Amino acid sequence: MMKKPELLAPAGDLNRCKTAIRYGADAVYLGGQSYSLRSRASNFTMEDIQEACLFAREHHARIHVTVNIIPHEEDYEGLREYLIKLQEFGVTAIIVASPAIMKLAKECAPKLEIHCSTQMSITNVDTAKFLASNLNLDRVVLARECTIEDVYQITKESPVDTEAFIHGGMCVNYSGRCTLSNRMTLRDANRGGCAQSCRWQYHLYQDEEELSTDTLYTMGSKDLQAADYLYDLMHAGVSSLKIEGRMKTEYYVASVVSAYRHLIDEIAETGKPLSDERLAYHKKEIMRAENRQTTNAFYPGSAGRDSLIYHVNSNADVNHDFLAKVVHYDTDKQVAILETRNVFEVGEQLEVISPGKDKRLFKVEWIKDLKEEYITGSRRPMVKVQVPVPFEINVDDFIRRAR
Repeated sequence: MMKKPELLAPAGDLNRCKTAIRYGADAVYLGGQSYSLRSRASNFTMEDIQEACLFAREHHARIHVTVNIIPHEEDYEGLREYLIKLQEFGVTAIIVASPAIMKLAKECAPKLEIHCSTQMSITNVDTAKFLASNLNLDRVVLARECTIEDVYQITKESPVDTEAFIHGGMCVNYSGRCTLSNRMTLRDANRGGCAQSCRWQYHLYQDEEELSTDTLYTMGSKDLQAADYLYDLMHAGVSSLKIEGRMKTEYYVASVVSAYRHLIDEIAETGKPLSDERLAYHKKEIMRAENRQTTNAFYPGSAGRDSLIYHVNSNADVNHDFLAKVVHYDTDKQVAILETRNVFEVGEQLEVISPGKDKRLFKVEWIKDLKEEYITGSRRPMVKVQVPVPFEINVDDFIRRAR
């Protein structure tokens, strides 16, 4: 069997952290309420981080905490105490972009592993060796600008573990080194305030002439989806495969983590590239929660114009497959109470995604509200309805449209 890398999932709050672990993540990375680059995520209080570590230990998983701001003088206030607390709680690693913070962590919280952030732009072996030697790192997180050949070479010669991104948002700038948000909104992208200005819609001019009055343009990249390169990344010996998305929903986390879990496990079991048919199956499962177009980005060798978004932004491609979350299941009656999210009707084929299991399908034979009145369909979000499900399901399982 091929050695399995760590599957590293994002979490914007405690609930999503637990969901990621339940659906197969070996580790979860999260941000506290300070020192992190996702200040608009719900983020974790100190109590949340402590609970996340306890939950992770119970499920043989690990917690990594992002401490990846580019610090100014005032950002050091309370940092030493924060790092000591993370160590006390049982955090495995911190993800860092500042050599000064790395040095401080080694002094005051030496049990914390130090993983350098993708913002340090590790794109060659010498940089990995230099940082490992001079900053005593435990892991280098490779830049998303690396090709698969770069990954092979760096991982082969790196004195420490490597980590590579496999899914999620791509920064339009180099490894997140962007000041668009700073200039346009006074929100510092490298201190947690990115306004994602590259994804706004812009009028395009040449000199004083607007080139098109019908279309607004974005500078945004399509999201990364690296299923085509999973075997190569595993064969190269990458220690951790990382999903981006601390701002994403609980359903997104569950769906994407579960899909990559199954893909990684199958590759590890076979020890060889999957057939086109099996790979297509896994790619379909991965994309079930996506609202954005995807790309292989730089892994093929270069990210050409096909990796960028040129079409007009609209809500036409918004994913409505997430239908409900299970809040109760009566094993005797084989009836579930579902908290709804999107529209579904009597007669539709739905499927259940559960931790550690393959998806299971059922047909909606009838729907009742909680007053025991039959209805033809569920058309309002966040209401509870009753639906018969002919096999046992669990609280917090997700119901989605069958495709």
